[in-house]
Amino acid sequence: MKQPKVLIMMSTYNGERYIKEQMDSLIAQVQVETQIYIRDDGSTDSTIEKLRPYVEAYPDRIHFRSEDNLGVIRSFFELIRSSPPTFDYYAFCDQDDVWEQDKLIRAVTLLKTKSSAIPLLYCSSTQMVDQHLNALGVWPKVPQKPLELHNALVENSCVGCTMVMNDITFNQVRSNLPSELSKVIMHDWWIFLYVTIFGEVIFDEQPGIQYRQHEGNVLGGGRDGWIQKWRKRVNRFVNGNNHYILSKQAKLFLDMYKYSLTHAQIEEIRNLLHCLEKNVIDRIWYAFKTPFYRQSLLDNIVLKLVIIAGKL
Repeated sequence: MKQPKVLIMMSTYNGERYIKEQMDSLIAQVQVETQIYIRDDGSTDSTIEKLRPYVEAYPDRIHFRSEDNLGVIRSFFELIRSSPPTFDYYAFCDQDDVWEQDKLIRAVTLLKTKSSAIPLLYCSSTQMVDQHLNALGVWPKVPQKPLELHNALVENSCVGCTMVMNDITFNQVRSNLPSELSKVIMHDWWIFLYVTIFGEVIFDEQPGIQYRQHEGNVLGGGRDGWIQKWRKRVNRFVNGNNHYILSKQAKLFLDMYKYSLTHAQIEEIRNLLHCLEKNVIDRIWYAFKTPFYRQSLLDNIVLKLVIIAGKL
């Protein structure tokens, strides 16, 4: 039986400490035919030297290029833009995790249970580990609320390094890449948003990767207790780090796909954006009746507070 062809897209940047373990786990994937496209985002350590033996050992499977530093979002979108539209499935990959041998075939098997005529996206929980691969806990839990527009516009419920998409998702996103990447919060969030609206997301409660938590993570997992989470959110808000990022991405998405969205979807997105122009009393009223939601009670409260503050 012909094995499904999967393209793994990995962006690297100063990942010398853990890149070998990740590459070994990618090479070891079973029951799928894989190729690995790696874009190094201007590493200044020995990442490239660590990758060279793999490129030389697997010249037909590993495609590597070293380019200028663009940052994680632009680097992954560049991978999407430059990858060939000839594979059955496409997966994102971080540089410092370890994949279980059946990570890809499990994702493919679940994706095959759905209609192949629509955009599909697989994502899963992760087994969080410390820098030495000691288990810390499983995160995130299975979402209890629907993964659809009202969630995806204000929260990314899928961990990017677990994502596997079908060819329709990849090709549709690739053919209409975001026009202003500075307004995209993360590459994986953009694709999650696209699929929740135009296709279907599959969330697997079984972890397929060991998700390493260490001081060099671009984005960490869910180890923090509720006090730490509140403290971090307050600090980010006070520092203005997250001001208007949701509204900027939502407006960009609306501008790009308004001719594909339903009238009801357009009106709800516009209502969310227009609430920022209203006075605080109207924002309070909208925050309590808004159809948009996040998965956890804590994050949902934060969302309402951000709306009330007018900093969505």
